[in-house]
Amino acid sequence: MASERPGGTGGDRGGPLIITEDERLLDDLLRLCAAAGTLPEVAYGPPAPAGGWEAAPLVLVGEDRAARLDGAGRRAGVILIGSDAHDPGLWKRAVAIGAERVVTLPGDERWLVDRIADAAEGVGPPALTVGVIGGRGGAGASTLACALAVTAARSGRPAMLVDGDPLGGGLDVLLGGEREKGLRWPDFAASRGRVACGALAESLPRLHALRVLSWDRGPEAAIPPEAVRAVMAAARRGGGVVVVDLPRQIDEAAAEALAQVDVGLLLVPMEVRAFAASRRVAAGVRAALRDLRMVARGVPGTRADLKPDDIANLLELPLAGELPWEGGLLEEHSRGAPPGANVRGPLARFCAEFWERVPADGGPASGETRGGGRA
Repeated sequence: MASERPGGTGGDRGGPLIITEDERLLDDLLRLCAAAGTLPEVAYGPPAPAGGWEAAPLVLVGEDRAARLDGAGRRAGVILIGSDAHDPGLWKRAVAIGAERVVTLPGDERWLVDRIADAAEGVGPPALTVGVIGGRGGAGASTLACALAVTAARSGRPAMLVDGDPLGGGLDVLLGGEREKGLRWPDFAASRGRVACGALAESLPRLHALRVLSWDRGPEAAIPPEAVRAVMAAARRGGGVVVVDLPRQIDEAAAEALAQVDVGLLLVPMEVRAFAASRRVAAGVRAALRDLRMVARGVPGTRADLKPDDIANLLELPLAGELPWEGGLLEEHSRGAPPGANVRGPLARFCAEFWERVPADGGPASGETRGGGRA
């Protein structure tokens, strides 16, 4: 039940209100609040004053006190804690106080820890999570992932960029922030269970108005799948936009990241070898991701008869758009500009139009068709 969540993070709304005189139950609830990383208020004796009852983000009521709360005003976020789920009297008391759920311990401990942490963090809708993967090596997936995150942050959305490729060299380098202080993937290798979304965001380097989870330059390039699952879940709970740069080879850790992606973009350079490689990559990704779309990337000097619509049809993927070749990206990087910094360039325009087409819930954009949406 351990949690990495430190108390007092900037996104805290305060801990829950516990109402019980049962010392054993109180000990259990204090332990669960500690696991969720929050400090509760405890009410003994008479019912809590109206201010505490109304202001707490969550109220945990022991069955020993439920009968004495009939006069309390109705509010959302009341949980009744009992010992016997088959006791009809417990459910009657839950209805009387307007409880949203009845839980029994220890069976419902994991659910209750998550509910306490959600209430303390003020969790809203999950982040729209976009995964970017190259159809072949050197396709430019990392550049596109960075540009998508930079563009989202520039539009005012909370944005996080996650480097899912341990062999990619580190997205913080691509953003010019390899010397910035903050945690990298190896620091989360021991993470299990629940990681607090506020604590995660605050621990990461802030580069170009977005939070970046990258790799360090150490020799270790493996993170347990359980740690990837915990960190990605925390990133999604933070809301806004999460962009993940995915490796072409999907191992167990990458599969955990892929499982939390809403929309996948397969970046395919318009050349014959890239098409052959992209078929294998698409087959591996499509097994885990329902919404995978193709982005056609222009390549100087390639055959003009390769049409993005034809390649998308052969790959059996919808075409998310065409990304023309953009010269000068290396020069911009040498000047400290991140990918997508040039708002008039093809890369930034593609990203801006992509965010306009993809709705906040991550589903397919209305009216989107195969071959639609070109930057």
